[in-house]
Amino acid sequence: QVQLVQSGGGLVQTGGSLRLSCAASGFTFRSVSMNWYRQFPGKDRDLVAGISPAGDTTNYITPVKGRFTISRDNDKNTLYLQMNSLKSDDTAVYYCYVPYYNRWGQGTQVTVSS
Repeated sequence: QVQLVQSGGGLVQTGGSLRLSCAASGFTFRSVSMNWYRQFPGKDRDLVAGISPAGDTTNYITPVKGRFTISRDNDKNTLYLQMNSLKSDDTAVYYCYVPYYNRWGQGTQVTVSS
């Protein structure tokens, strides 16, 4: 059974940092690409970042480039999103996603206060 369990997130001040984690189980984690999405209130989920199975290729949306880092530990079956220099515009619910299995994590709230 494919499962993605998220942790991290919370409340942080502008300019602060947070790290999100996504623990995967039920599939061969090292064989699939992974993504992070975020969802603003009343909006659809938007792709934030993606990473290849080996972790050697990453991509980001423009608003987070240079501030967010997606990474993975294939030995621990865990995906990460390091978020630095956070802005109020980053306030959203963040989700990890495995496209191959079309499964989502449960989501975690990130709130950046000014």
